[in-house]
Amino acid sequence: MLNFQSTPNEELPALNILDLTDVPYMDSTGLGRIVSHYVHCRSKGIRMIAAGAGPRVIELFKMTKVDLVIPMTVTVEEADIQ
Repeated sequence: MLNFQSTPNEELPALNILDLTDVPYMDSTGLGRIVSHYVHCRSKGIRMIAAGAGPRVIELFKMTKVDLVIPMTVTVEEADIQ
């Protein structure tokens, strides 16, 4: 499950890179989890970037307009330098 569990004194990361490199397909449940995680990150002040999505996942993001909300990069390395 995508979620940050932290203690009160623990420092949260400034950036969360969601590596989708090995995800060939995603259904509505997976998309819902990603969107929920994105909202959670935003509420904690954490930037989230989806990286390495394949053609089918990108098509789902575009079809649902999630690509307009969640930043995406082609590779994890590209996300790490942003």
